Amino acid sequence: MTILQRAATIAAMTFSLAGLLGNSAPGHATGIDRTTVSLTALANLNALSPQNVPQVAPAATPVAAVEKTAIEKTAAEQLAPAEEEEFDTLAQAVAAQDSAAADDALQCLAGAIYFESKGEPLTGQLAVAEVIINRAKSGRFPADVCAVVKQRGQFSFVRGGQIPTITKGASYRTAVAVAKVALASAWNSPADKALYFNTPDRRPSVRAIKVASIGNHVFYR
Repeated sequence: MTILQRAATIAAMTFSLAGLLGNSAPGHATGIDRTTVSLTALANLNALSPQNVPQVAPAATPVAAVEKTAIEKTAAEQLAPAEEEEFDTLAQAVAAQDSAAADDALQCLAGAIYFESKGEPLTGQLAVAEVIINRAKSGRFPADVCAVVKQRGQFSFVRGGQIPTITKGASYRTAVAVAKVALASAWNSPADKALYFNTPDRRPSVRAIKVASIGNHVFYR
């Protein structure tokens, strides 16, 4: 090999070695990639920071709203006062009652209505019931309905402090219904505040003021 050929070969090897070293040098292309990745990651981190993330209010849940409305409706229904039943006539009020005499007060009041005013107009039977109830509230008579009815010397049908046995017919069923109307204040009596009643030919033994005359009875307070 000539000197010129050797020189050319050495030069070629030198350039090849330089190119190889340049391509394999650490931190060159890899360095560029790292810088690019770092900048991209930083941009992504900044984009996702709390200051840059939009705050979206949670959507209302329709089911929860429906449940709340139902609860509020139930509470309103519980707080609302019960509507009282209204009647056009006393006869309707009486007819709306059942005929079961459930407690002692009702039985005593129905017994007094039956013995004192059966056959009288319904307004007269109601007025008799009102007299007994008014007495129990007055403070001038016993405070219990049965005690008022059974008070000695007040009602002639009472025997030995007891109400006689009653045949449970139509008249008694009406008396029970009238007693229920009176106790529930379901109808206004024309003899309001009356404490006494008697037949027209007799007056109470006490000084009293006449308030109504119904059927075969006159009512006083």
